[in-house]
Amino acid sequence: MAKNMTEGSSIKLIFRFALPLFVGNLLQQTYNIIDAAIVGKILGTNALASVGASSSVQFLVLGFCIGICCGFGIPVAKSFGARDYGKMRKFIFNAIFLTGVLAVVLTFTCVLLCPQILYILSTPEDIYKGAYQYLLVIFLGIPFILLYNLVSGILRAVGDSRTPFMFLAFSTILNIILDLFCIIVLKWGCAGAAIATVSAQAVSGILCFFYMNHHFELLRLSRKDCALQGKFVRELLVMGLPMGLQYSITAIGSMVMQSANNGLGSVYVSGFTASMRIKQFLMCPFDAIATAVSVFCGQNLGARKPERIKKGIREGVLLGVGYGTVAGLVLIFGGRILSMLFVSKDSVEVLDASAKYLRCLGFFFWSLGILNTCRMTTQGLGYSGRTVFAGVAEMIARTFVSFVFVPLYGFTAICFADQAAWISACCYIVPACILCVRKITKEMESDRKISI
Repeated sequence: MAKNMTEGSSIKLIFRFALPLFVGNLLQQTYNIIDAAIVGKILGTNALASVGASSSVQFLVLGFCIGICCGFGIPVAKSFGARDYGKMRKFIFNAIFLTGVLAVVLTFTCVLLCPQILYILSTPEDIYKGAYQYLLVIFLGIPFILLYNLVSGILRAVGDSRTPFMFLAFSTILNIILDLFCIIVLKWGCAGAAIATVSAQAVSGILCFFYMNHHFELLRLSRKDCALQGKFVRELLVMGLPMGLQYSITAIGSMVMQSANNGLGSVYVSGFTASMRIKQFLMCPFDAIATAVSVFCGQNLGARKPERIKKGIREGVLLGVGYGTVAGLVLIFGGRILSMLFVSKDSVEVLDASAKYLRCLGFFFWSLGILNTCRMTTQGLGYSGRTVFAGVAEMIARTFVSFVFVPLYGFTAICFADQAAWISACCYIVPACILCVRKITKEMESDRKISI
């Protein structure tokens, strides 16, 4: 059901919108954890390293897909907030067309370059075969990833976070079933884990699209809506491309960091992979809060209510920092125990590496509450181009640590690369977000005086 977020308690609206997102992300990460646990426990630590060896490049490509689809949702949210539903549907059609073109180009390019990508990442020889099989299948599933994220972005833009959650929950359960079948029964190894993931995403994306078209009359396209128009394409690209690039630029730094870590040997690759699963799981609330605040601000921008925008940002940052502090304590004191979900207690070196990474991460985890909320809000307000520089700051920080400190301090430097990136990005995005809000407020006040 579509939800208008321009009236009522801001904190309640943000929390209610964020809750299904949080639970959905939690389910997704629960699958990732189970997936890693099945691979690590059944296929061994080398297989776990194979699955994790390319995680940064997966983040680069899949992050671009997610980012550009989120960007396509911004004009939809703005039109919905302004109650211009005809314009909203035109944006939806043009977004579908652009997503189809992107699916073809990205899939072909990534499949073609798969071996070169693993070479650039310095993938160890003993895990190369499994890493290649896993990454190739994931790349072949790019169209389905784009489909699900586009439909989810459209539904969230009109205030419905429950429907994407329902299909994500279904996808997660299907993932786990297919994972067990492909790995244990069919014995397809690392490729089986990827096939299970792509298959579940395909089913979920297709069902979600048909459900939206059947049950949301407001979003159903008529013949007059289905026209490719340059002005709509341009606005979608202006919003979507910077968001996609911001994810990708951030991922470039992660690729450099992962390449440096891969060069330290398969023990550290395995430890890093296990700790990344835990980190991603605990990052779910940050993403949910930031997305909720972004949609809230986007709708209120269309409704021309600057005070509600300011209040939503403040409350979102406080929620994020509060959660980050609690989650950081869990990482500091419980990192080793959590790592044992993926790694046998006999693999002491791998456990030590994973626990060390998580412990160092915990001291700065709160900063993600500020970074994600301010970044997503800036995007939701229509200034997605400015958020690219936050991604650049993260990339520079991770690259600097990887090239300068990893040769000197080894895995210890890897343990502090993410934190350096987060703090660097915060130093840029917080002032940028404040300036964007001030600019919008000034423009709205000026328009109000002219109308009077």
